[in-house]
Amino acid sequence: MAAPLTYPNQTATTATSDQLPQVTEPRNQGMPLDLNWVLSAQANTSAIERRAASLPARRSVKKAHQAAWLLRAVTCIDLTTLSGDDTARRVERLCAKARQPVAPQLLEALGMGPITTGAVCVYHEMIPAARKALEGTNIPIAAVSTGFPAGLSPFELRLREIEMSVAEGATEIDIVISRRHVLSGNWQALYDEMKAMRAACGEAHVKAILATGELGSLRNVARASLVCMMAGADFIKTSTGKESVNATLPVSLVMIRAIRDYYDRTGLRIGYKPAGGISKAKDAITYLALMKEELGDRWTRPDLFRFGASSLLNDIERQLEHHVTGYYSAGYRHATS
Repeated sequence: MAAPLTYPNQTATTATSDQLPQVTEPRNQGMPLDLNWVLSAQANTSAIERRAASLPARRSVKKAHQAAWLLRAVTCIDLTTLSGDDTARRVERLCAKARQPVAPQLLEALGMGPITTGAVCVYHEMIPAARKALEGTNIPIAAVSTGFPAGLSPFELRLREIEMSVAEGATEIDIVISRRHVLSGNWQALYDEMKAMRAACGEAHVKAILATGELGSLRNVARASLVCMMAGADFIKTSTGKESVNATLPVSLVMIRAIRDYYDRTGLRIGYKPAGGISKAKDAITYLALMKEELGDRWTRPDLFRFGASSLLNDIERQLEHHVTGYYSAGYRHATS
């Protein structure tokens, strides 16, 4: 049996589904739009790309340390199904995996107690199935809203969709911004839109999806990140997962540094969610290392960091099984749905 593992800088074991880490951070109430701050945000693309390219090569963890980081990554996954052929049965299977994402025998061999994923993310129509399947747990239900993924439905309908999802039981809402506001530099319109969506969410936490692959430049990503945080976003998120370019390390570095700037000025911690294209365990460790280096260990926990992914969990469980047994299992043994 492997030696008991602990998370980096943490002595407690992973929380169970009935004792998830509770959000203790004050919510971001937003602030007036500061255009001087927004327009001063720049992005040195070549420097950002060099920094991002260096991270995977410089940060490599092995053996027990790797297993510990992978267990942390599991607790930060928003286990997601956003397909046109979603059914209640598929969502039930996804929720069962969220409740027990890693085989009990693996956890026992690693000296760990039960863990869960960070949340389950579904379309509005699937909220009742998720709510029933997650009954008795503290696993959040995240719903994509506001005309996901394009965000081009009438504004009043987008706000109503948020309200309906909250009423059905969603505790987190992943909204999509209007890309045209960013591309035209209409920061006041983006701020007003985000502020109205934040208000419609009420007590539910809101993740603002920037769709960074469609914003044209890293400078636009930096400015859109700041505007959304000023308008009250609890999280900023890279992508819907439906764009041709989704989460990347350069984009993540820009958004993370915007979060750091916002924290330095306001004292408020905003969460970050890379989504789309993250399917390998080694990539999860790279993103966690980036968060730890840029923002500190506090931002590597599920109330401030999430992966928008499903297939990622399959590879993490395979890597954990290899750590315990010395053998890789077939991928089909760890299906999420």
